[in-house]
Amino acid sequence: MHRPLLATLLLALTLPLSAAEVRELNWSEMVPADAPAQAVEPAPIHDLSQLADALSEAGPAAAQQSPAAPVVEELHGQRVKLPGYIVPLDVTDEGRVTEFLLVPYFGACIHVPPPPSNQIVHVTAELGVLLDALYQPFWIEGPLKVEQSSSELAEAGYQMQADKIYAYELPDS
Repeated sequence: MHRPLLATLLLALTLPLSAAEVRELNWSEMVPADAPAQAVEPAPIHDLSQLADALSEAGPAAAQQSPAAPVVEELHGQRVKLPGYIVPLDVTDEGRVTEFLLVPYFGACIHVPPPPSNQIVHVTAELGVLLDALYQPFWIEGPLKVEQSSSELAEAGYQMQADKIYAYELPDS
């Protein structure tokens, strides 16, 4: 590759996005490159006698994998869109989830141990999402804050006030 082209590409990668641009973020980008390896998938249950407890919302809360995992400070203030699953924290009388944890896989924080804190975004949304739609993944869009947050379910390394929430759909093949 030619040096001027390489320099231009590197510069483009380091420039912040303008306020109007939205960066499509993936979960691996929320873990610092130099962070120790961590599990981000649900831990398997090998003792089937524990399966009913793990699947029951009344069962004992599972310990979070890394409640103070390192975050990527450079993401603070960026407008992003991130796909994930919604774990409700606050539901209105009308059945809308207005405060939730966004996680990378279904069942996190409820059926399996919560992922590391750098794989959880604490989201608030004025309109929210209907409670009966939570089995599908969503895109959540808005300004990302690199800020620790606690809930009864898990520690989150990031926060967002969602501007947009819409169903995640796979592109047509």
